[in-house]
Amino acid sequence: MDRLRHEGLGMTSQRTRNRLIQRLRDEGISNEVVLDVMASTPRHLFLDEALAIRAYEDTALPIGYGQTISQPYIVARMTELLLSRAKSLRRVLEVGTGSGYQSAILSRLVEQLFSVERVEPLLEKSRRRLTELGYQNIEYNLSSGGFGWPEKGPYDAILAAAAPTTVPDELKQQLGPDGVLVIPVGAETQYLMMISRRQDSDQFDVEKLEAVRFVPLLSGVVR
Repeated sequence: MDRLRHEGLGMTSQRTRNRLIQRLRDEGISNEVVLDVMASTPRHLFLDEALAIRAYEDTALPIGYGQTISQPYIVARMTELLLSRAKSLRRVLEVGTGSGYQSAILSRLVEQLFSVERVEPLLEKSRRRLTELGYQNIEYNLSSGGFGWPEKGPYDAILAAAAPTTVPDELKQQLGPDGVLVIPVGAETQYLMMISRRQDSDQFDVEKLEAVRFVPLLSGVVR
């Protein structure tokens, strides 16, 4: 990593990051553990250099291949939900590695993170970036996200960063007892949903939380 990009000057300074964290507080994010992790995670390193100047705006930004790095509020909100609802965070699945930014946040809060991505160039770029930055508790897989990663399950929690039109049954079945799935769902209109497994049964409680906007969850892989 370029030393100046890593250390941060001006746009990437800690003061700039702290302004973003204050905006997140103003928008209702209250989990201080999540806010602390986001304050110390260099979002500019997960963007192409031309967009790094916008890294600490509370907005989604393009990362290529029709994908985006999620808005910081959404990253914080989904992470906060997992921490508040999951009874354990020992094994967590992330659907949609993307830039690796959400992976970086999650990996500091869970014991083991399993991350799947359908676009191979994005997956390899994120794998290299996260390894260089010292994140060691993440396993990666090139996979159609809606199918998850059943071989590594069951999971205490699953977070999806792309929106299917309906909740994939494959993801629900990969939840362990009392497992929690946080996922955006819908086509033209999308809502953030929380799906909780009732102990180890095939019964699930579904909560509709708030309107969101994500890229669609597509099938197949891109090499």
